[in-house]
Amino acid sequence: MGAQVSKQIERRTDIKTEKKVLADLKQSCGCDYPGCDYRPSDRKNWMSALNPDKLRINQIVWPGTHDSATNQIGIPFISRPFAQCQALSIYDQLVAGARVLDVRIQEDRRVCHGILLTYSVDVVLADVKKFLTETQSEIIILEIRTEFGHTDPPDFDQYLKDQLGDYLIHHDDRVFEKTIAEILPRRVICVWKPQKAAAPAAGDPLWSSGYLKDNWTDTDKPSTKFESNIKHLGEQAAAVGRKYFYRVENTVTPQADNPILCVKAVTGRIQPYARTFIAQCFTRGIADRLQIFSTDFIDDDFVDACVGLTSARVEGKA
Repeated sequence: MGAQVSKQIERRTDIKTEKKVLADLKQSCGCDYPGCDYRPSDRKNWMSALNPDKLRINQIVWPGTHDSATNQIGIPFISRPFAQCQALSIYDQLVAGARVLDVRIQEDRRVCHGILLTYSVDVVLADVKKFLTETQSEIIILEIRTEFGHTDPPDFDQYLKDQLGDYLIHHDDRVFEKTIAEILPRRVICVWKPQKAAAPAAGDPLWSSGYLKDNWTDTDKPSTKFESNIKHLGEQAAAVGRKYFYRVENTVTPQADNPILCVKAVTGRIQPYARTFIAQCFTRGIADRLQIFSTDFIDDDFVDACVGLTSARVEGKA
C-alpha cells in the first residue's frame, strides 16, 4: 500500500513538473507565428474565405478532432467521462471549423471507443451530408476505422460509397497539389481503415490507411507528448512534397495507473499549448511539415490557430 501511495505521489509530481515546462515555454517563447492574429469571420465557411482558386490541399493546416463521434458515448456521468473526447456533435464540429474527423466503429456499424458504444455511423454520415449541403467549398477528410479488437462491418466499403456518392474525392496522388476549386464539386476524402477486409485500391473512391499517417504516443504527460509530436513531425518531409497526410494530435491519454482517468481533466494539460506548438514548429524549422492538427474538445481558438497559419501560407508569408 505504501509503495502504491509513493508511486502516485511521484506521478503527480511528474505531471506538475511537465505542466510547468510547457507553461514556462509559452511564457518565454510566446505564441507568435505567421497568421497568428487571423480570425475567420465565418468558421463554417473558412475555406471559402481563403479563396478556393488559390488554396491548395497541401497548403492547408487542417483542424481535426480526435475520437470525433464520442459526444454521447457510454452512460452519462458513469462511463462517459472515461471515453468522451468531444462535447459537440459531428455537425457542430464542422460548423465550428473542424475539417478532419476520426471515427471508430465495430461490426454492427455502431461508433465505439474501446468497449463503450454510442450511435450508429449513420448519424455521423447524416451530419456530414447536412454540413455539405449547407456549404459550397469546404473539404473534409473523413477517417473511418474499425476499432482495435473489433471485426470489420460486412461490405462497409460499398456502404460508404453508396452513402457519400458524388461527394467522394477519388484517390489520386495529384489531389495534394490541386486547389480546392479544381477538386469541386467533390468534397470528401474518405480514408477507410479496416482490420482485415481488403484495403481500398489505387484510384478507388476511398483512400487507404497509408494516406493518413501519425505517430501515436500513449502518455498523460503533456511535455512528453509535446516533444514527441515535435520529434515525429520533424521526421516528415515538407507538406508540399508529400503524397500522404500527416497528423499531429495535441492530446494526452489517461493512464490506468493514475487516479485521474477522465479525458476532459487530462486534456487541460496540453490543450492550452496548441499555439505554442505551432510557434515552436517555426522556431525549430519544421513548420512547413505541419498539416493535420487534431485535438480533444475542439474550441474556436484551436480552429483559428490552424486557419491563421493556412491563411499565411496562401499569402506567401509562411
